[in-house]
Amino acid sequence: MYKAIVSVLLVIMLMCSCSGESETSLDWFKKAEALNYSDPSKAIEYLNHAIKLQPDYADAYNMRGISYVKLGQYQRGIEDFNEAIRLRPDDTRTYINRGISYTFLSQYPPAIADYSKAISLKPDNVDAYLSRCYVYFEQGDKNLGCRDAKNACDLGNCSLLKSAQSKGLCRKT
Repeated sequence: MYKAIVSVLLVIMLMCSCSGESETSLDWFKKAEALNYSDPSKAIEYLNHAIKLQPDYADAYNMRGISYVKLGQYQRGIEDFNEAIRLRPDDTRTYINRGISYTFLSQYPPAIADYSKAISLKPDNVDAYLSRCYVYFEQGDKNLGCRDAKNACDLGNCSLLKSAQSKGLCRKT
């Protein structure tokens, strides 16, 4: 009887210790997402597991790229955004995220190209207009910056246009 109980306990212990191995890529993704980017290093660890289990998981590459950016590792973020775009070339969020990485690196032409691609995919994407506007202003191109600020305002976010107008960068309409 004693041997039977010990055998059952051993089987239960083995089943419990293996439960982590049965987690899916979505489980790992949700764990990373639950951190809400509060611990990017831990999120990267979880996303590595998700990608190992599902190498074509575009959202995991995008989120891992964001985590790298939060750590200041912009080039590594760009590499993950490149892979996410290869896997899902119509995701505007990933183009904006990669554009933000290029902006942090002061690589403005590829940043503008990414924001423009996001706009071409989703013309009502206010974040893409605001991000591209910022880069145009950084480059000293008030005309294009004001145009994008106006487009963002037409889409419902006038904060950058009002700020640019108060600084004399854009004419009040």
